[in-house]
Amino acid sequence: MKVKPLGDKILVQVLEAEEKTKGGIILPDTAKEEKTEGKVVATGAGKTLESGKVQALEVKKGDKVIFGKYAGDELVIDGKKHKIIKESEVLAVYEE
Repeated sequence: MKVKPLGDKILVQVLEAEEKTKGGIILPDTAKEEKTEGKVVATGAGKTLESGKVQALEVKKGDKVIFGKYAGDELVIDGKKHKIIKESEVLAVYEE
């Protein structure tokens, strides 16, 4: 399935939750916290300003981002968890 976000929305593939703690304890599915990190897989054209101009988005495809815990709407694409969020809900872009 192909999904193309509109406007200032971005499609983020949510990173998988950790299976183990740093101490080596294996976590059951019910104890795993949902990740608030992901990889941008698609972006909209940009935010339309009051003047009618379209402001390009700061994030781009391939960026790794951190977003709020309750940001966006969830969907499953090809068996993987994704979120569609507004660019304003992105807290930071990071590199490993």
